[in-house]
Amino acid sequence: MEVRALCIRLLMNVPMLLAAHVQQSSPQAADAAFHIVPSRLQLFEYESVHFTCEGFNVSAVWKVRTETEFVSKCSNGTEKSTASHTITYVLSSDSGEYWCEGGGKRSSAVNISVTAGSVILESPVLPVVEGDAVTLSCRHKTLSNLSAVFFKDGVLIRNSSTENMTIHSVYKSHQGLYKCSVPGAGESPESWLTVRAFQREACDREDRVIYVLLYLRTVFTVVMVPLLLLLVGLLHCGKLRVTQK
Repeated sequence: MEVRALCIRLLMNVPMLLAAHVQQSSPQAADAAFHIVPSRLQLFEYESVHFTCEGFNVSAVWKVRTETEFVSKCSNGTEKSTASHTITYVLSSDSGEYWCEGGGKRSSAVNISVTAGSVILESPVLPVVEGDAVTLSCRHKTLSNLSAVFFKDGVLIRNSSTENMTIHSVYKSHQGLYKCSVPGAGESPESWLTVRAFQREACDREDRVIYVLLYLRTVFTVVMVPLLLLLVGLLHCGKLRVTQK
């Protein structure tokens, strides 16, 4: 009876050990790269800008800061991996680099330009991917439907009869500093446009390799581990029976 009870307890532990192995073999979500996303890169004075810090656990105190000072404590967003902060009224002196910092870690930095002038350039906040269409807009503080002139790295690239300039398919060569001007009204600050290479095929190959490895690991965990545990249990029970005899 004692041998039978021991075998039963041993075999009943197999599902529990299996569950533990499956849980350990489940892939964990990788932490996203720490980064900060502003709502705008260029602003007129007295406008507001909203920052979102993404890709990290915000259980620690995270702050948006500049080179010289912390702006204020960020508030936690609805997602645990985000925190946010808003500067309600910006001034020209608020121009500069901003990043999120806390818990001994620091995000990437973004450059915000605040102008007391009448013209700003609206450009993508996040990096764009090769092949994407990108529209740059030259905005006047009070007027609309104006013609505009666009510059890249200080060189005139287009005269437009509207406020917009569209690049229908961007390449790495389009990366650089952009600004615009409205004739007779002023010029915007410069903002950097980041273009990332298109790597879909490489990403697909890497994803397939990872998927196959995870699949093989799961198969081994789900099939082989229980069988080995069952075999060990049966052998152990057989030895106990021989000993009892």
